[in-house]
Order: sequence, then structure tokens, then C-alpha cells
Amino acid sequence: MLSAVYTLCQAKVRHLMDKTLRFSELERLIPQATPKMLAQQLRDLERSGFLLRKVYPVVPPKVEYSLSAQGKTLIPILDVMCDWGREYMARNEMTEKCCGREA
Repeated sequence: MLSAVYTLCQAKVRHLMDKTLRFSELERLIPQATPKMLAQQLRDLERSGFLLRKVYPVVPPKVEYSLSAQGKTLIPILDVMCDWGREYMARNEMTEKCCGREA
């Protein structure tokens, strides 16, 4: 569950707040995730009630994801976690990206 919430943070929750994203768009936002890992974590988030998943009966398959009302309640928590991570990385002179931005 915690790794799935981290994925949600990595997915730039702000993008999911106001719009729906397809799987390929989420892949581009989270390039370090393999397609298998991303699919598993999206399923976990859906089962936990944080994401809504809409499947369209077309070929090729079209699947869209959006935050549920419950998922939107995580935004303030994820913001604080990302702020803490950036501060930690800055204190430890780490230069990796954190929550989509340089530390």
C-alpha cells in the first residue's frame, strides 16, 4: 500500500486532480516505473479506493485513471511528504529529483 501511495505521489497527483490520464500518459510521468510495476500499483490504488479506472470497449484498449474523492484527501499528506523529502535531500546534498523537482 505504501509503495502504491508513493507511486501516486510520483504520478504528479496535481495532474490527476483536475483531469483523467491514460496509462501511457502516466508512464511518461513516471519513467522509472516499468509498465508491469505501474499497472500493479495502479490496480492496488484502485482496489484501495484512491483511483477510479474507466475501461472503454475499443481496440486497442483504452483505460483512463482519475483520483477518487478518497484519493484527493491524500493530496495534502503527499505535499508534506514531498516537502520533507526535498528538505532531506538538500540537507544531505543529494541532487536526484524528488516529486518531479530537483532537491
